Amino acid sequence: MYYNEQTIIYFNGSFVKAAEAKTDLYSQSLHYGYAVFEGIRSYPVAGGTRLFKGEEHYDRLRRSAEYMKMPFAYTTQQLVDLTYETLARNGFTDAYVRPIVLCSPNMALSKGRESFLAIEAWEWTNGYMSNKMRIMTSSYARPNPKAFHVEAKVSGHYVNSILACQEARDKGYDEALVLDSEGYVAESSGANIFYENDGVLYTPPLGSILPGITRATVLELCQEFNIPVEEKLFTPEEMRGTDAGFFCGTAAEIVALASLDDVPFRLDWEESLSAMLQKAYTARVRELPHVQFENLTI
Repeated sequence: MYYNEQTIIYFNGSFVKAAEAKTDLYSQSLHYGYAVFEGIRSYPVAGGTRLFKGEEHYDRLRRSAEYMKMPFAYTTQQLVDLTYETLARNGFTDAYVRPIVLCSPNMALSKGRESFLAIEAWEWTNGYMSNKMRIMTSSYARPNPKAFHVEAKVSGHYVNSILACQEARDKGYDEALVLDSEGYVAESSGANIFYENDGVLYTPPLGSILPGITRATVLELCQEFNIPVEEKLFTPEEMRGTDAGFFCGTAAEIVALASLDDVPFRLDWEESLSAMLQKAYTARVRELPHVQFENLTI
């Protein structure tokens, strides 16, 4: 699904075949989830291939390694250059890129002694989330920010995401809405969230959520097109039955929500400001020509 015998990855200083790459069974990353990673999209654009906000993603990767006290010496520009080389060696344009920083063998509960970088990529069509998702409020909460660096993208954090997502699917829903440790809406199992009501968008503030790069792009678009948006704490009860809602993330892009806890959102999706933002985001990442909307010009 992700690689074949010809797939090339960057690993620990060299470009190697994915099928031949090896890691250590005694690593802290395997035993304790002590690894940091990113998810980055590349898109076909006029003149070639473009990483969308590659620098921002790699800045975050380096911050994540710093938060986790991992030794990691790559610069952002080196990481961007290595990623374009990985894409070129595989002939990928419309792709998902997964850089991950792994740590050396160490069974002690102490900081990493040595790190290894892998950059993997595979061709992508947005199969991560489907549009107009039925979501439910999860019984699982996001990790307490006093216990974890929730602003870092750490492998071990995603056990919580698997539990929340699988719970929702086992109950017949598409995805989960996960609350923070205080009972306020945080995010989905793997994406940030917005809802829309009476011409205003709302999204949880930083503090208990991953500071998503797609989330930041949505906030930029709202400012650019004079769409009111508020970062505030809110409960699932406040979100249910409002005009519209969406998840956003690098893999998901912008995904419409149909209902929360079986309560539908009121507006037809295509009539919402959220739908216009979805179109604007697609145009932005793919560098599409100007498109006119009733209340929005890209």
